[in-house]
Amino acid sequence: MASEVDRPSHLSVILDLSPSQWHLSAQPTNQYPLSIETFLPQLLAFLNAHIASKNENTLAAFGAFPGKSVMLYASTETLTDEPPPLDANSFPLFKAVDTTLLQCISRELGTIDDLEEASPCALVGALTKALCYINRITQPSSSAPNVTEDPGVLPDPRILILSVSPDLSSSYIPIMNAIFSAQKLASIKVTIDVCKIYGPDTVFLQQAAHLTNGSYIYLERRDALLQYLIMSFLPPPSVRRVLAVPKQDKIDFRAACFCHKNIVDVGFVCSVCLSIFCQPVPVCSTCRTKFPIKTLQRLTASYPSPTPTTPRPLANLNNATPRKTSATNGSTPALR
Repeated sequence: MASEVDRPSHLSVILDLSPSQWHLSAQPTNQYPLSIETFLPQLLAFLNAHIASKNENTLAAFGAFPGKSVMLYASTETLTDEPPPLDANSFPLFKAVDTTLLQCISRELGTIDDLEEASPCALVGALTKALCYINRITQPSSSAPNVTEDPGVLPDPRILILSVSPDLSSSYIPIMNAIFSAQKLASIKVTIDVCKIYGPDTVFLQQAAHLTNGSYIYLERRDALLQYLIMSFLPPPSVRRVLAVPKQDKIDFRAACFCHKNIVDVGFVCSVCLSIFCQPVPVCSTCRTKFPIKTLQRLTASYPSPTPTTPRPLANLNNATPRKTSATNGSTPALR
């Protein structure tokens, strides 16, 4: 246990930097408005706390912008911008992290025009880049001279997603692939934590945190963001085993259909490749399996043209009282 606790920790932070969502979050009509100008100083304080926790800790930050994802900072990478000037009142490493992140975010936000703001946020791209970076630093090679080659001191990796955007149905399959990659990344399982800062609960990120033994927290009080970050997401996974880290009581296990990318309560699953459809189909679009006509007629008569519904069917893990909506139970018949 002591050896695991003493291991360095790597934190990859994924920032949802959708300008339109942050504009909505900062509206004074919200009970606890939070603007991106208020969010960034609290984030930098949390990142500095992670670096100060252990000298060997490493950090990487990825920005999810409309239509693209960018690496904003990495401890093992050479700074692309000019190094910040020395300041006698600040620790040089903290100054480097703060200056680099703010410069990169300001530069990327400045290049987004009005048409690009309507594009969906590239959260999946940022998550994929974070997994690739973790794979590189945990599997050292001759092409990565800045990474230690001693397997005993390799960092314990985890990912923290700070989300303000709603679910994107078309990203269901890529996110699930990223979750499976995090579970089977070499011999190390990557923990995915999610902090939902603004907007409704995200179905896919709930599943990502649950399947990787991470924490999903919906901010009820956004004016206490820094307290949430330090108390819930600062301890590494090895330390959380002896701490009462908050986790989600209810999980939405709904999936998105492969045909229309809609989140469905009741779906039809191909018995060959397990593809999900919102209505019976004669031929599976994934594996091209043909289904009997009688089976299709029976399923169509039983479930006429189901449409996606808004209530969230949640799985109660701790017999807790639901926060917003109650669960609905629906079976998933297979196409045979």
